[in-house]
Amino acid sequence: MSFNFFVPIERELEVVERNLICNIDSSVPILNEASQHLVSAGGKRLRPAFALLSAKIFKDDINDIIPMAVALELIHMATLVHDDVIDDSEVRRGTQTVKSGWGNRVSIYAGNYIFARALSIIASYGRNDILDILADASMKICEGEIVQMMSSFDITKGLKNYLRRIERKTALLISVSCQLGAVLCNANQRDINALKLYGYYLGMAFQITDDILDYIADEEVLGKPTGSDIRQGVITLPALFALKYSSKREELARLLASPQLCNAYTDYIIEAVIDSGGIDYAYEVSSRFAFKAQKELALLPDVEVKKNLSDIADFILQRNY
Repeated sequence: MSFNFFVPIERELEVVERNLICNIDSSVPILNEASQHLVSAGGKRLRPAFALLSAKIFKDDINDIIPMAVALELIHMATLVHDDVIDDSEVRRGTQTVKSGWGNRVSIYAGNYIFARALSIIASYGRNDILDILADASMKICEGEIVQMMSSFDITKGLKNYLRRIERKTALLISVSCQLGAVLCNANQRDINALKLYGYYLGMAFQITDDILDYIADEEVLGKPTGSDIRQGVITLPALFALKYSSKREELARLLASPQLCNAYTDYIIEAVIDSGGIDYAYEVSSRFAFKAQKELALLPDVEVKKNLSDIADFILQRNY
């Protein structure tokens, strides 16, 4: 993600980065190593950035938002550690996963520890409304991951199932990040709802683009192997389109329903999905969500930082990582 979008919150993001390390400092060496490896692997830091940018709409001094921004990234990181165990992932962001370096058991405890640290930070605000929002989102994220796991290699699941999956996998936490940036500034309900919807639509666009990149990205730029979704049996929007409209749809259905064939014929499946027009269709859907996100911004106070939020929506459609 280009840091040009984050210029108004550059200083605050630097503080967030430092605080991420401080907040996962454990007295247990192996837990400390695994957790710090996760932070040093980097990331886009989208969730803290959205919380900070959303708050910047309402006030200039947003130091009080920094702990929430840290907590949001910690929650995201905890879900990634657990995801890598479930998906048996060896590489993320171009470096080894905690699962790869320390094994499943340490990964599970590291994820739990990081999530508990996030809860501790959130509790320091002493606001039940914030706890309720994050607890609800966390439960839905877990439900979404289970739904995705249960629908692996299931070619009978359609668009509705896919949209619900990506809503809970990605859009919810981005939506909550935008929402909480406004809530902590005691913004009015209309502005809070507009930012919540902006984050939701943007999160949907972001995940669809992510699913597209799994087919067409450069592996070195992406930081993980292409075709990962196919090998894990995760049927995303490009494949859903191909299963309905490709001239090879019957063959694709047979391949995508089989773990063994998905692993053996990953490159062939990628080529068939691209040839079907599935990538173009997914870009079109992603663009519609990004446009909806930008429409929500029109309801917010007319301040300079709104342009940054609008430009992020444009960038998401063009990104290659």
